[in-house]
Amino acid sequence: MSVELNHTIVAAHDKKASAQFLADILGLEVSPEFGPFVPVEITNGVTLDYAETSEPITPQHYAFLVSEADFDEIFARIRAAGLTYWADPYHRRSMEINTRDDGRGAYFDAPNGHRLEILTRPYGSGS
Repeated sequence: MSVELNHTIVAAHDKKASAQFLADILGLEVSPEFGPFVPVEITNGVTLDYAETSEPITPQHYAFLVSEADFDEIFARIRAAGLTYWADPYHRRSMEINTRDDGRGAYFDAPNGHRLEILTRPYGSGS
């Protein structure tokens, strides 16, 4: 059996600005609008399809596994944008990164309150 995540819908108050924020931080491109969605394709083919809503948004968590070199580039963009970042998902250790599993990780918030994470090692993969 082969099961792969293909896409997920991300609620946003401004779908174009939200998609552009993610693309800019991760160094990706915003894809052309598809129906009511503004997709951002991740390098493994999964798309985050931004959909506009005027309703309150329940924050979701989106974690992106990246290489060490990509972490450096993305983290530099996070800092250049003046974003607050945390070493933990509970936002207790601000302006720090973590070194779990012999890698590096950081959490930051998207404009609609979604919790974003970059990490260089999958959970449980370190020594």
